[in-house]
Amino acid sequence: MRFVIVTGMSGAGKSSVMNMLEDIGYFCVDNLPVPLIPKLAQLAVLPRQGIITAAAAEEEASYMNEIALGVDIRTASAFEDVPQALEMMKKTGYQYELLFLDASDDVLIKRYKETRRTHPLAKQGRMDKGIAEEREKLQILKDHADYITDTSKLLVRDLKAEIDKIFVKNETYSNLVISIVSFGFKYGIPTDCDLVFDVRFLPNPYYISELKMKTGNEKEVYDFVMQSKEAEIFLDKLDDMVTFLFPNYVREGKNQLVIGIGCTGGCHRSVTLANALYQRLRDRGGYSIRKEHRDIGKCDHSVRIEGKA
Repeated sequence: MRFVIVTGMSGAGKSSVMNMLEDIGYFCVDNLPVPLIPKLAQLAVLPRQGIITAAAAEEEASYMNEIALGVDIRTASAFEDVPQALEMMKKTGYQYELLFLDASDDVLIKRYKETRRTHPLAKQGRMDKGIAEEREKLQILKDHADYITDTSKLLVRDLKAEIDKIFVKNETYSNLVISIVSFGFKYGIPTDCDLVFDVRFLPNPYYISELKMKTGNEKEVYDFVMQSKEAEIFLDKLDDMVTFLFPNYVREGKNQLVIGIGCTGGCHRSVTLANALYQRLRDRGGYSIRKEHRDIGKCDHSVRIEGKA
């Protein structure tokens, strides 16, 4: 049996995840009263303990072999009893996995405004204070989560890919999501970057007439940039450094890392190096890797593309 607790910040995507789990065959229960949580786990294992007939057990096993339980702040005062209820489950031998969905405060506020819904803890309409209070109350669950997924930058298809990775493909999952963003310095550095690298020292395809109207997504530009000895050395050193940093960031509890790679206009050199680093990290595996070419759409001849996890 697989028993999954889905929780996290209101507006971070719990309902979407519950729907995804239901689509892949999970028996889903949302917002069950806290005292009944251990009872649900007990009910799920009763067939295996001979409490019901063998025929009924076979039918029941296929129905409740995978269970997802949604828990959130709407349980109000009883929510404080959730950690104790989960601890009781472990002590009595009922194992579970805890998935925590998170998102930045700005994203949560934006989502609530778009849906015109009210945050469950918002007092007198102060959504920011409600989010802060919820974050504080949920910290104990986040600290004990088996999986933490930050949905701030995830499209629905990306979130589904993360859920499939954990609960369908059973792949090794790291709570660190890495985004590689190419950009043009002329348009400003992305505000959410944790690490920023300047590749304007590399030969610029912009000044080659046959390459000027192309981007780093095209083989001619990619080959031109990467044939430079400095580009290969830079990529090797960058790869070595971030590979060293990733497990250390995970150890410190970081869930999301944004690596910015910039050139002048964000069309040639930065796109090439972002693609090269993305491919290396994705081929190696172990983390969820995404890429975005922020300013490539500002080139007259190109269309913005996004990498997938």
